[in-house]
Amino acid sequence: MVNVIMHGCNGRMGQAITKLAKNEENLTIVAGIDVVDNIDNGYPVYKDINNCDINADVVIDFTNSKAVDKLLDFCEENSMPVVLCSTGLTDEQIERIDELSKKIAILRSGNMSLGINTLIKLLEKITKPLNEAGFDIEIVEKHHNKKLDAPSGTAMMLAETVNNQLNNEMEFVYDRSDVRKERDKKEVGISAIRGGTIVGDHDVIFAGEDEVVTISHRAYSRNVFAKGAISAAKFLFDKKNGLYTMSDVID
Repeated sequence: MVNVIMHGCNGRMGQAITKLAKNEENLTIVAGIDVVDNIDNGYPVYKDINNCDINADVVIDFTNSKAVDKLLDFCEENSMPVVLCSTGLTDEQIERIDELSKKIAILRSGNMSLGINTLIKLLEKITKPLNEAGFDIEIVEKHHNKKLDAPSGTAMMLAETVNNQLNNEMEFVYDRSDVRKERDKKEVGISAIRGGTIVGDHDVIFAGEDEVVTISHRAYSRNVFAKGAISAAKFLFDKKNGLYTMSDVID
């Protein structure tokens, strides 16, 4: 049995994971951390992770960058593996995560969906040949009107995947409104749309002469991310120290 501390248990994703975990045979949430503690989750909730004295095997984090530093301190002090799902992390936080992964097992991903991470594997295969054939590359992401960061962490994951296949020679372009010039072949355009209750849509567009190849992913509920986080926690349970991604989970 994998015993989990749910960091950010009363947020939208924390609640989705809590609900799905109740039907898991080999995983249970034994404690939660959240500044809001007026929800009956069936497990104790602490406002401060340092006050949590319940034994666990893995932490699942779905909070924000401001809460990550204290979480990393806790995981380091308790030698506890952590699934980091929060996006918008600073360069300093990412550097610390890389360093801390030498001591504990950390799985970090900008998107926990198994579908998105399968899409990334496809991009690793098709980006270079399509680019060499002259295809332009654009990424369009759509999310609900309450999402704070733009572009999304997932869009940046996709962009970085594309760039890695092209020797990191591409320039990310987020806005063309203040320039009047033809598109450069070294550009990867990234566009963000916010509206309504869109859970998460991502399109990677390869636009060539007389043809377009589009790879798309649509999330219809937060459960796709919750399922991925639960799979990641199970995967990380018995892993040695190191930095892992969802690609490791689906291999």
